[in-house]
Amino acid sequence: MGYSGLRPTLAAVRSGKKIALANKETLVVAGSLVNDLMKDSRNDLIPVDSEHSAIYQCLAGEESGSLERVTLTASGGPFLNTPFEQMAGVTPADALRHPNWNMGDKITIDSATMMNKGLEVIEARWLFNLRPDQIRVIIHPQSVIHSFVHFTDGSVKAQLGIPDMRLPILYALGYPRRIKSDLPRLEFKKCPSFTFHDPDPRKFRSLDLAYQALKEGGSMPCIMNAANETAVAAFLGGGLGFLQIAEVVEHTLDKGILTRDPGLEELEESDRQARLISEKYIRKLRDRK
Repeated sequence: MGYSGLRPTLAAVRSGKKIALANKETLVVAGSLVNDLMKDSRNDLIPVDSEHSAIYQCLAGEESGSLERVTLTASGGPFLNTPFEQMAGVTPADALRHPNWNMGDKITIDSATMMNKGLEVIEARWLFNLRPDQIRVIIHPQSVIHSFVHFTDGSVKAQLGIPDMRLPILYALGYPRRIKSDLPRLEFKKCPSFTFHDPDPRKFRSLDLAYQALKEGGSMPCIMNAANETAVAAFLGGGLGFLQIAEVVEHTLDKGILTRDPGLEELEESDRQARLISEKYIRKLRDRK
């Protein structure tokens, strides 16, 4: 998981294998590098993230150039209805209580901060060749609609399904055919209403930081990812406050050195330096207590 998935993915691309990509950080860190290799290999890269799988499915059979923008949905995580003033004191146990999805610790914390959605924004940029302004995020607490795709004629497609990662995994493994399954079916009478609203920028500062890194480009998403991985590990270990995760990421982005067109060696150095900057700042925050 995380940055460690980059080299195995590059090796899979070079070997000509069909790839079902569950590691979004690979494209966050090295999207340009991966896309360049994909052009040469001509093999398939099928996204496993439920949001990107939804977009991929909605684009099937559509004419190239008809895509206007996409909207990624977010559950809002365990703190959707928690007042901002109470969030400084939340614990790892609080943050790991996701209301809809059963995921690993790191991705669950990323969902609570909405950094996970920020990573998905950057992933969507590379998967679907989009500008930052063509990728939007909306909170949809029911987690039934996984993404919207908006077309140039004004039409909108959405992909719906129960919040179960086995569905997008099954789609990726079977693509381009659909594999029959006995997974639970979506019953609309059990979800009588869908609600949507914009993310609170104070509560979910990490989402804005991801957009910032994407717009700056180059090695900045790599720096952001390294800082986030370091900060989340510190939070889970009890050495950092929940709201300080975004603070560490912001500090590291400010101190990190931008490389405009990084290769693998430059990305590895950016990752290493960002972790050092993050760790130093985390120690400083601990000393303040």
